[in-house]
Amino acid sequence: MAVVINSNYSASVASNNLAASNTMLQKSLNRLSSGSKIVNPSDDAGGLAVSMKLTATAKRQGATNTNIANAASYLQTQDGALKVTGKILDRMSELKTLHGDVTKSSGDKANYDTEFSQLKEQLTSISSEKFNGIALFGTALSVSTTEDASTTSAVSLSNRDVSSSNTGVGVVTASSVSGLGDVELSDITTAIENVATMRAGNGAEQSRLAFASELLTVNKTNLEAATSRITDVDVAEESTQLARWNTLVQAGTAMLSQANGSSQTALRLLS
Repeated sequence: MAVVINSNYSASVASNNLAASNTMLQKSLNRLSSGSKIVNPSDDAGGLAVSMKLTATAKRQGATNTNIANAASYLQTQDGALKVTGKILDRMSELKTLHGDVTKSSGDKANYDTEFSQLKEQLTSISSEKFNGIALFGTALSVSTTEDASTTSAVSLSNRDVSSSNTGVGVVTASSVSGLGDVELSDITTAIENVATMRAGNGAEQSRLAFASELLTVNKTNLEAATSRITDVDVAEESTQLARWNTLVQAGTAMLSQANGSSQTALRLLS
């Protein structure tokens, strides 16, 4: 090989190798310090695009799960009101039976009527209860259970109107009813049966929402695991690579120094 001074091929090669090793060392350091193996889009352009979609989907599933939890709280509040409604109707039916006692004086019956009137007012009050400004009764709602807001899998919360005459409760609380003598025992028992049916429907809806929430939780976990496989760095593997590139950088630096010193041979020939 000719001895020249205008170029140093060995030093150029060593410099290129050192630059490449140093670039990989920096990438390895960035990956370990960030915990992500996609530091720049160029690291894995396709993987980055997929991970962004998966991450967005997982976040929407988390938000949907929050909405389902709020809907479950709505149903629980509604059931609490229905439970109290049932207790009031139970007491009304008891008062109606006591009111029919032939041994009771008109004054005694008037006392029963007084309590009945107060209970009637409370029933009317319950029918206008709200949850975060949303009416508990007389309103049908639809709760989305998927992150894409699909209507086919939405859970319908039935319209439970305790003030309607169709439920029997409306008959008891009608303005024409001023005392126990204005209502039949059968009306009250029918109302009790209807409230029991409402509570059963409420419980069924709560059960479905619970399973929908469980499915979302499982799906979100799996999506996060899939995203992790794409974006998260394997610390054990990357630590090995870090040691490799660190060694190559040190070796490259030493060899570049040696290559730069080889030009001294030409100077000795000129002396």
